[in-house]
Amino acid sequence: MTLSKTRNIIAWGLQIIAAIILVKSLLSKFIATPESVYIFNLIGVEPAGRVLVGIFELVTAILLLTPRYSWMGAIFGIALMTGAITFHMTIIGIEVMGDEGFLFYQAGVVLACSIAILILTFPVAKKLFRQIFR
Repeated sequence: MTLSKTRNIIAWGLQIIAAIILVKSLLSKFIATPESVYIFNLIGVEPAGRVLVGIFELVTAILLLTPRYSWMGAIFGIALMTGAITFHMTIIGIEVMGDEGFLFYQAGVVLACSIAILILTFPVAKKLFRQIFR
């Protein structure tokens, strides 16, 4: 089952936006920017947690840009960003090292994109599940 042309264009736009933000985020984790190290020190999982989250972000970005598995990337994006937003609201705070909430808002954008992608690509995921679990 394929998506209608309009749904496909919207889904691809959202997938690209989410993937760009995720790649930017994973790069900051892999090169250990001060903000990234600070965040994961606050949570208490530096450096292993930072690297693992970066790897998970990489896998999520790849899945988002793979048409057959973009729905799975959306689920991963929802999971990642729910965690990020939860930590921002409970431990880290909205603003990190004077960023005026930029990282928090990026997490919100990826979460919104991921939810929309999952909704838009649901027919594809449903068909795939039927093929796998016959």
